[in-house]
Amino acid sequence: MKISVAIITKNEEEMLGQTLLAVQDLADEIVIVDSYSTDKTKDIAESFGARFYEKKWEGFSAQKNYLIDQCEGDWILLIDADEVLSHELIAETKQAIKDDTHQIYEFMFHSYCYGKLVRFGGWSGFYKIRLFKNGVARFGSERVHEKFIYDPKLSVGRLKSPLQHYTYLSMDETIDKMNSYSTASSLDAFSKQKKSSILKIIFSPLLMFLKAYIIKGGFLDGFRGFILAIVNAIYHFLKYSKLYLLNEK
Repeated sequence: MKISVAIITKNEEEMLGQTLLAVQDLADEIVIVDSYSTDKTKDIAESFGARFYEKKWEGFSAQKNYLIDQCEGDWILLIDADEVLSHELIAETKQAIKDDTHQIYEFMFHSYCYGKLVRFGGWSGFYKIRLFKNGVARFGSERVHEKFIYDPKLSVGRLKSPLQHYTYLSMDETIDKMNSYSTASSLDAFSKQKKSSILKIIFSPLLMFLKAYIIKGGFLDGFRGFILAIVNAIYHFLKYSKLYLLNEK
């Protein structure tokens, strides 16, 4: 069985090498679709023998669907440039493909923010689809928070070893992501004729902070958990504020 490791990129020089190093013995091919990076992303990708494509950014779903179309493997491992597979997860992935019990596999996430593992607040312990047979699934039309679309009759398995997600390496990166993601999310909501309101702008950030910090136990991660709960609140403030302004226009 041929395995395609597939990644979308944009200025990913900080983490891409570590991500590709982890999967180089697993991948029969590495396929990367890049949104015209201005750093060393292309050099790093090509040093690992990746097939490198450049495509104008049109949102996460569009980029990933184009990426899937370039993959020639029987199986596709579609990961982000800041997601690193451990030796244990690599072994599980190989065994899952060999067993061929399911068509789709979910990976459990462990998120690292500002250099440390964050266990609570909704940042770790959840599952996302990362491995699937070529041809069984695609993404919807969302610009961000893209949805994986597949026949519900297909069998979905879960691997036990966590995928290490190195999100938010710095506060500058956090601010950039919050701005771009909130813009994309507000545009998605606007295209679906959803509305914002002053009450949503005021109370949604507060509720999201309480959900992350209290209900999901973010306080157990110490001050880092507090920072991330604030980040979550600011994201929702930006999303609903941008949607409100779009509605006004």
